[in-house]
Amino acid sequence: MEKHIYDQICSQIHKKYPAVKNSKPEIKAQPNGDYLLIFGASQKTANGHSLSTILRVTADENGKIKKVSSSR
Repeated sequence: MEKHIYDQICSQIHKKYPAVKNSKPEIKAQPNGDYLLIFGASQKTANGHSLSTILRVTADENGKIKKVSSSR
């Protein structure tokens, strides 16, 4: 993945999902030419417990985000 495409995807995700702003994604190439970026973050809840969040982003080779899913 080219650096400018990586930066473009990350900036879009960081604007929409500020919880993963300090997270560097793990990048996996898909067989169809797309890329899967996996962001991970941990947040504190109101009662002090830790809540981990994983954000999976599928993007094409041009940097267009196709799908975003999250889990907690």
